[in-house]
Amino acid sequence: MSVAVLTGAGVSAESGVPTFRGAGGLWRQFRAEDLATADAFRRDPRLVWEWYAWRREVVAACQPNAAHRTIAQMEQAAPDFTLVTQNVDGLHERAGSRHVLRLHGSLWTLRCTREGIRVENHEVPLAALPPRCACGALLRPDVVWFGESLELDTVTAALTAARRADLLLVVGTSALVTPAANLPLVTLEHRGRVVEFNVERTWLSDYVDETILGPAAETLPQWWAEYQSSPQGRG
Repeated sequence: MSVAVLTGAGVSAESGVPTFRGAGGLWRQFRAEDLATADAFRRDPRLVWEWYAWRREVVAACQPNAAHRTIAQMEQAAPDFTLVTQNVDGLHERAGSRHVLRLHGSLWTLRCTREGIRVENHEVPLAALPPRCACGALLRPDVVWFGESLELDTVTAALTAARRADLLLVVGTSALVTPAANLPLVTLEHRGRVVEFNVERTWLSDYVDETILGPAAETLPQWWAEYQSSPQGRG
């Protein structure tokens, strides 16, 4: 049986990770939409890096919750398993997930603006702002900024997993941002089952096989325990 999981900001919000968007997402006087762009980085790389350094410090103080840990357990139990996440915080990896498709990149990877080389970096705080590559060029956060395209290989792998999935779990996402929002529809088109976990109904709720409302840190572990004891889960 092929299982896929798609996660969004709602999963990490339960660990205390701010969404950095909307009215509560202001940093100093700036909105995320004003800082997470290539133009902003060209104008003032230090300012952009101060924001990302602050985000890294906030996330570093957070811990994976029961939903993150349950998803990691699913990966161990299912021989054909794919985790696709819109989150950049690395909490899935800290919970034990090993094979993660990161649609929007990672806060903990830096990319050289000249050579494109990626460097994993978990320094909190960062030793220098803005950080530089060994070649002398500026390093940028290895995340997808507004106006940038997602990496084709990652999107292709996510779509392949959605097509193949007998079961897709959509956890903590409003499913408004494409291409992630398309993944549940791809699974449904290929006769897979889709179960949604969220604190409130979304547009997707009218199409999926089941919507389970409530905090994912509570609902997902309970669902997984029941699923494992069911004939379908044992089979």
